[in-house]
Amino acid sequence: MKRTTKRDRKTIETSYIVQDYRLIDIPEDLIEVMNTFLKTENLYMAATRVIRTRLENLNDDFTYNRQHNPIHQIRTRVKSPLSIIEKLVRRGYEPTIRSARLYLTDIAGVRVICSYIEDIYLIASLLTSDEDIKVVRISDYIKEPKSNGYRSYHLIVAIPVFLSTGIEYVNVEIQLRTIAMDFWASLEHHLNYKQVSRKNQKIAQELKDCAQIIAETDLRMQRLYNQSKFEE
Repeated sequence: MKRTTKRDRKTIETSYIVQDYRLIDIPEDLIEVMNTFLKTENLYMAATRVIRTRLENLNDDFTYNRQHNPIHQIRTRVKSPLSIIEKLVRRGYEPTIRSARLYLTDIAGVRVICSYIEDIYLIASLLTSDEDIKVVRISDYIKEPKSNGYRSYHLIVAIPVFLSTGIEYVNVEIQLRTIAMDFWASLEHHLNYKQVSRKNQKIAQELKDCAQIIAETDLRMQRLYNQSKFEE
């Protein structure tokens, strides 16, 4: 039987991280860095669980006490160690945990899909009024869309995570969108990925026009919902 070496064990531990990149061999120093990142991965996953639980509690409260579901869907993700390292190197930072926590605010991400525009601001207000949550940055791309037509409400918040060693505050990026905004963003991302080598101004303008039409539809749906509540 072949004896498993220390390097073999490290390769096995990190194989799931790099399998999407089709890498066959990994330098020893890079494996050491990845293993260091793996030790903090759970911290970021815990932060997304904290946010998800608070959001689900809010939605349940609205369901039972106000007969309304402001949240349609919640998605969470944590960047892989290799993805974090690549982003740090691309930005000119050292590939260390310290650099990641100092310079990257999107390692942990939560996407909240709401039914209506007013639900977005309601949920954002409730989250930011929580004394345990520290607001780092707010970017309102609904009132001020990006040049390509992208609309969403972004929050960077620091979330307390309770560990055996004490409380750690972890940055989490929260994106709040309506169903329509998410529909546009998903297809825009897909089209950009497919059209990288042949994207032109006409496609960009078409996407921006679609974003405007969807935004107008969002406003119409909000008015219809408000009118239905008034007539109840």
